[in-house]
Amino acid sequence: MLVTYKRYTRKQANREELREANRQFGDLLKGLGLGMFAVLPFAPITIPIVVKLGKVVGVDVLPSSFNNMSERKRQRKSPVLAGSKE
Repeated sequence: MLVTYKRYTRKQANREELREANRQFGDLLKGLGLGMFAVLPFAPITIPIVVKLGKVVGVDVLPSSFNNMSERKRQRKSPVLAGSKE
């Protein structure tokens, strides 16, 4: 990410690389934001409430690596299930 920003300031990176770096930076900020809740008392209660409230309001609170986690679990299980049926 930082290398991409450095290359962009020298006009050596394209817009697609910059978009990806910006997405990664956004994920970093989201992770740091949730990390702030992790050090507060009652974190096991506050973090799920913040995530749920974010979904209600329409704000993506979790980093993108957590968004497709249920899909990845299904994909991991489906080849195993498909293999056992044959």
